[in-house]
Formats: sequence, structure tokens, C-alpha cells
Amino acid sequence: MRHRSAVVVSIAVIGALTLTACGSRDDKKSGDDAKGKETTVFIGVDAPLTGDLSALGLGIRNSVDLAIRQANEKHEVPGIKFELKALDDTGKPGPGQQNATQLVGDKDVIGVVGPLNSSVAQSMQQIFNDAKLVQISPANTGVALSQGEKWASGVKARPFETYFRTATTDAVQGPFAADYLVKDAKKTKVFIIDDQKTYGAGLAATFKGQFLKNGGQVVGEEHVNPDDRDFAAVVTKVKSSGADAVYYGGEYPAAGPLSLQLKDAGVTVPLMGGDGIQSGDFIKLNPKGQGDLATAVGLPVEQLPTAAKFIADYKAAGFKDAYETYGGYSYDSAWAIIQGVKAVAAANKDKLPADARAAVVKAVQKVSFEGVTGKVSFDEFGDTTNKQLTVYTVKDGKWAVEKSGTFAG
Repeated sequence: MRHRSAVVVSIAVIGALTLTACGSRDDKKSGDDAKGKETTVFIGVDAPLTGDLSALGLGIRNSVDLAIRQANEKHEVPGIKFELKALDDTGKPGPGQQNATQLVGDKDVIGVVGPLNSSVAQSMQQIFNDAKLVQISPANTGVALSQGEKWASGVKARPFETYFRTATTDAVQGPFAADYLVKDAKKTKVFIIDDQKTYGAGLAATFKGQFLKNGGQVVGEEHVNPDDRDFAAVVTKVKSSGADAVYYGGEYPAAGPLSLQLKDAGVTVPLMGGDGIQSGDFIKLNPKGQGDLATAVGLPVEQLPTAAKFIADYKAAGFKDAYETYGGYSYDSAWAIIQGVKAVAAANKDKLPADARAAVVKAVQKVSFEGVTGKVSFDEFGDTTNKQLTVYTVKDGKWAVEKSGTFAG
């Protein structure tokens, strides 16, 4: 999104780590660790922990927390102990930028998971890159974050070597949705609405291109403010447009009320969106959402054999908040950082070198492991190599799987 750009699906770990800096914590021991002194480093999380998008943000934070707990229990990285440093960006770029500065300034932060929102990521990337601090988002889907502003014209260039993501991009998600709507749902007239944010506008644009390519007709387009909750004017336009579907580029806090107001006005066509609306809170906000649709990155976590242990462990950990859409991707993001630290420490006699942050960035680029969400590895742009997606529909008050697969192009 965040990307789903809803996320954004977003989380940050940052540190210009030096040997001297790490040494400041070398006197800490982990309980019954018989090997002696350990170095403590922090994995940062940046996400909306309060506000409208907190359901997604808390799932991100908790999933990273679980990964850290398990890494410490297993002594996954000899000589290294991990701790969590979670900061709240409220889903907005300003606080996200401040959090990035704070994380970079803490010498013991070695990596960052997040953020949820692509617009927030834009405000953080340069700060992390300047500090050579690795950042892995479990939710950002805005394509330009990893492939540059000219990606749509075929000119792809990675802007920041420190930026990675475990979620696939809107270059795949939007077209996948368009294919489903035309080829599977047989919808040929769509009204497109977006919230003007990086994630929402970008997702709507990639959807539109593929929908037109498939022979569909765009019967209307509108932009809304993501903070609006009264959509009467837009509803009137949709109702008179003859649309047999609505596509919304944005997140659930606005998408839920929009869909409800459409249904209340007698517009019974499905509203479809991206991973930014695929949350249980969308259904809470919209009890009439039966038949609405959403795409989400990856395959359904609940159906993945690789995720069974994560789901059981998350429940056993007693978190009061659900792991939500990005939980598995957040765990995998944190684990990729942990594996990067492991490779760097192993190459330096179980210690972190003076250029630890920069070394971890290079190590993360090479990680490859079976994670909660399947194979975790990154391409030359820092994007996940996992390009699978899923279409969900609201059925009997829950999100149910409609179709999973990859975008054929």
C-alpha cells in the first residue's frame, strides 16, 4: 500500500552502527547465556499505531515483536540480542520523517521495518539512505519507491539502495485487479475514485491502464480527500454514470463509508480496491459491503503451510490486536534484517564491524529463506521476488478468497 499505498501497509529500523557504539551495550547479558557478553541492537518499526489506520499498524508492530522474541529465544545470531523500538507515524509523512530522523540518530538501531503508507515512505527514504540504514516495508506498493519516478515509461532506476519491501508493487496489483474485474467478474464500465495520496493515486492509475487495455470503459473519475466521510456528491455522480463497478484507490477509513453511502443510495454495484481496504475494519465501517472486492499482496496467510507456525505463535504470544493483512510480511521483513545481521556478524567473528549498518544493507540484498509468506528474497530494485496476489470478496461479514495467482502481463 502502502501501498496497499493502503497498506501502508509501514515500519523502520535505523542505525549508523559503529563498533564503539555497539560496545556501549556490551555489558548486557541475556539471562542464562553461557557465552558471556552480548551486543544489543534495535529493530525499528514505523507504523500508524494510533488513528484510523492503527489496526494495520499494530499488526505490523506485533509481528516484528514476535520475530525479535523468537530470534532471541533461539540465539539466532550468536553474540547479538535484538530489541524493538516502535514509533507512531499516524499514517502521515510529517511524523514519519521525524521518526526516521530519530531512528537514524539512535546509534543502536540496525534496521527498520515500515512504513505502512507509500507517502510516508517517500518522506523517510533519503534519511535512511544517507545513514546507510536498511529499511524494509511489509506494505508499500508505490512503484516509484524502488524503481524511480520514470518507471512507467520503461526507465527503471533504483533511487535508494537501503530500501526494500516484502510486498509486491502496484505495477502488478492494479493490473491484476483490472484483469479480474473484466475477465472474471465481467464488469466493463467502471467509475474510478482515488484519495490523491501516493498509494491511492498510483494504484488507480495502474488499474485504469489495464482496464482500458482489456476493453473496459471508464465512465467517470473523481478525487476525494482521504479525511472526508461525506461522499454525497461523488455518490450522485456514480449513480448517474451507469457504472457496473467502482474502483477505489485508497484505504479503508474512507473506502468503508464510501461503499456504505453508495449502497444506501441504491448503487448496488461492487466497490473494489487494493490491499489498503482489505481489513476487518472496512467491514466494520460498512455492514452492507457484501460483494465488495479487494486485492492483497501475496497468497492468503491462513492457507499457507509456511504460515501455520506464525499464526499459532502469534496467538500464543497473547497480542490483543490481530496481525491483519501485513502481519506475515512484517515478520518476514524483520527476519530478513535479522538474517542480514547474522551474515555480517558471522563474517566478523560474531561481532558487528564498524560499518555494520552499511554491511547489513549489502547482506539483506542477498538474503534468501523460506518465510511466513513463502520465499523471501529481493531483486535488483529491492522489490520482493514474490509476485503473487489474491482477490478477496466480502461474504457473510468476512473477507473470503475469490482468486489467487500472478499477473501475467
